[in-house]
Amino acid sequence: MLIKFTGGTVYDPMNGVNGEVRDIYARDGRIVAAPPAGTRIDAEYALNGRVVMAGAIDPHSHIGGGKVTIGRMLLPEDHQGHEVARTELLRSGCGHAVPSTMTTGYRYAEMGYTAAFEPAMLPANARQAHLEMGDTPMIDKGAFVMLGNDDFFLRALAGKKDFAFIKDYIAWTMHAAQAMAVKIVNPGGISAFKFNQRALDLDEKHEFYGLTPRDIILTLARGMKELGVPHPIHIHGCNLGVPGSMHSTLATIRAAEGLPLHLTHIQFHSYGTEGDMKFSSGAPQIAELLNQHSNVSIDIGQILFGMTCTASGDSMRQYGNTKSADPKKWVVMDIECDNGCGVVPMKYRDKSYVNALQWCIGLELFLLVNDPWRIFLTTDHPNGAPFYFYPHLIRLLMDRTFRNEMLEKLHPAAQAATILKSLDREYSLYEIAIMTRAGPAKSLGLADRGHLGAGATADITVYEDSADREAMFQTPLFVFKNGELVVKNGKVVKVVAGATHVVRPDYDPSIETSLRDYFDRYHTVKLDNFRVSDQEIVDSNCGHTGGECGCVIVQPCGPRTS
Repeated sequence: MLIKFTGGTVYDPMNGVNGEVRDIYARDGRIVAAPPAGTRIDAEYALNGRVVMAGAIDPHSHIGGGKVTIGRMLLPEDHQGHEVARTELLRSGCGHAVPSTMTTGYRYAEMGYTAAFEPAMLPANARQAHLEMGDTPMIDKGAFVMLGNDDFFLRALAGKKDFAFIKDYIAWTMHAAQAMAVKIVNPGGISAFKFNQRALDLDEKHEFYGLTPRDIILTLARGMKELGVPHPIHIHGCNLGVPGSMHSTLATIRAAEGLPLHLTHIQFHSYGTEGDMKFSSGAPQIAELLNQHSNVSIDIGQILFGMTCTASGDSMRQYGNTKSADPKKWVVMDIECDNGCGVVPMKYRDKSYVNALQWCIGLELFLLVNDPWRIFLTTDHPNGAPFYFYPHLIRLLMDRTFRNEMLEKLHPAAQAATILKSLDREYSLYEIAIMTRAGPAKSLGLADRGHLGAGATADITVYEDSADREAMFQTPLFVFKNGELVVKNGKVVKVVAGATHVVRPDYDPSIETSLRDYFDRYHTVKLDNFRVSDQEIVDSNCGHTGGECGCVIVQPCGPRTS
């Protein structure tokens, strides 16, 4: 079936198309070159005056795994008043900060998103994470497996195991957990908390293993590069949320030694200690250094005001956040020899000096980092705000007048402590398309996503071009998934299942000899039960076309290097 999208104003940064009126063609779920004159067109959409982009991609959103389940169970009040009734087409759901799985998929699609990636999957909990993501319709998914606090890795590094052994372990874990990237959360700090350390800075030694976060970061960053994994090591750095964390962040950027790094939810790591409140913005200094280091990319983790729920593997820092829990309940737990988990409900208030300045810091970073290809639009859902607040965030970035109006409503001391009002920058539609489509796709190695060139998957979003950018991005006119119309006028009209993306770097299978002995000694689950098989996550009804392997899509690695 050949579909023609006629006369839309196309923003496709991967192919250098900036607001050009173009026709787009799709056949069998893929975008194709313009056919010869006279070719039969089976369906046509007249898009004159409408904005056309690839389907949006969220590279960091907590949508699956134990912490999300705990958040849903911990906050029944989060569901009250946010129920979604069952219809002939849609299943019932609920949730504000932590929506149920199906509601999550519907809301992403209704906002023009066609993919979202879970950034913190525990290896021991990978099966549940995949089951929850598999239960989330409409969007492609994938997950970043957590390393850097697990006992096997720390023992190997402290014992000065050969680097090839460590690379084999990284690759084996990615296979076993069905991951597409690797995440470090508070490098070594989750483990150190189990030994009663309450902080661990970049060059501070773990009291048991004798390792520093710098050692962990550089080892895993080098491992990812040499394994050819497309996405660089995804780092939740030291001292999240702590006044003075900016210094750890600056040191981490300098420590990279040219290795590719991705610093996630960097807003939470950009705090200084200046002023009477001993809490200030480090965004200008961090942005200046980022602009000098092309090997480092970031996402923001923007906070937006209202009720939400923080959910993280960082049990050390989440324990520190419990004093700010609202309502006053929380969960912090250890998980075997693996990592940890902390879930703390949070309400961000515009009249709170700290919360207001956090809002400013995120926006400062957005506006001060020059290269939109290295900065991705996130709220660290649900930590900074629910993901469906993105249209509001986009308006803040594109409309300086609106941004300043919002700024004037904040705590007066926060207004005085930020340079936000002096920043004239307004994002263009082209830059928004980079941050929400092309940039994440490029970083994650999704060669056929995030763009509208021939061969790309026909994930297409069409917007009415409105001066109110929040309304525009809130309610797309059309969303196509694999060439099928799935959303019309901001409402789901067809339910589809998304694919699961994985990356499988090569490894020496002899690593399993050491692993099997370790599992027998220390784990409550056997090695063979630890691994997640394709059959556990494949949906034979996923509806994908174009030669994908069921609904598991293996993204290629680059060449393995030594």
